[in-house]
Amino acid sequence: MSDAGQGSIRSGQKTLRCGYTTGSCAAGAAKAAAQMLFTGKVCHQAEIGTPAGKLLRLPVEQPLIGADFASCAVRKDGGDDIDATDGLLIFAKAERGGRPGEVEIRGGEGVGVVTKPGLDRPVGDAAINTVPRRMIEKEAGDVLAWAEAETGVLITVSVPGGGEAAKKTMNPRLGIVGGISILGTSGIVEPMSEKALLDTIAAELSQKKAMGVKTLIMTPGGMGQDFLVKNFHIQKERIVICSNFIGDTLDMAVADGFESVLLAGHIGKLVKLGSGIMNTHSHVADGRMETFAACGVEAGADVRKLQRMLTCVTAEDAVQVMKEDGIWGPVLEKLLARIGRQMRERVQGRLKTGCILISAKSGFLGQTPGAEELLTG
Repeated sequence: MSDAGQGSIRSGQKTLRCGYTTGSCAAGAAKAAAQMLFTGKVCHQAEIGTPAGKLLRLPVEQPLIGADFASCAVRKDGGDDIDATDGLLIFAKAERGGRPGEVEIRGGEGVGVVTKPGLDRPVGDAAINTVPRRMIEKEAGDVLAWAEAETGVLITVSVPGGGEAAKKTMNPRLGIVGGISILGTSGIVEPMSEKALLDTIAAELSQKKAMGVKTLIMTPGGMGQDFLVKNFHIQKERIVICSNFIGDTLDMAVADGFESVLLAGHIGKLVKLGSGIMNTHSHVADGRMETFAACGVEAGADVRKLQRMLTCVTAEDAVQVMKEDGIWGPVLEKLLARIGRQMRERVQGRLKTGCILISAKSGFLGQTPGAEELLTG
């Protein structure tokens, strides 16, 4: 662990420890390796600055000085935000080469390679994103200047075990093969960070746009994805998992210039859209039964039947109760109208929108007008 800079954040009633990104690890290891290469002395700690303005003192592991190289590692510490890369050793190997002051960066074992357009790096590049590259260039460059080196330095970043860890990340979906990505825009990992999820969604949208996709197909999770694949033969690669961030993903779709968006998902999440709730996480808002009830009132449903529905705990149960009481059809019609309106308002009419509602018990429940034609977009 570093002894400076990470800090903590408050999440609800808890105080959570921040960590540091794979990008910070790579920059710290690169600086230490470069120092060892040009001084011939073992380095046990690397001090780096981050784009967030924080100072990190990173413990250096497995320092090694060879005849014409030096290498070492910094262990990824995600703080209280445990992910697939937490605990991995991020290695940097430093070798002399190039013009004075020049820092060349390569990816080695366990660092993924970009195979699809639309990401931070071009196809064929190592998945070491732009901000981490700048951090590595600065830290290694500072060493070159301090040492008054007559050559540049070649930094090779590697992550033993990165190939296996990558299988638990979004890299396979993004077309990054062979390992993890070296990431981070601030250098600091904030626990339970929504930004990390949103960055991943943004990367997927950018990629789809670069591939010429005009209709974005999005779903909160695996159920919607499986439904689209099974019933409409949509390839998984075409589908973006937006989690609870429906509104944010719609905003990104507008900004990226898509022509239309089709949303498909479970009634338990998407019913909330009928009340304009665009972040469907239960910690943000519920409103499921209340939205059903509002649609029922609009449809002229019997109040006593709506009261019975309001005692339900899950959306699935509510649908079943309304079916038994004969009011589901009119409620669904009003709900789809509300969802369609809320989606159109969110995108300000700048692209076409459609929504498909599904149930674990019943499968297809209904869709907004024009939704089906978007499946072929």
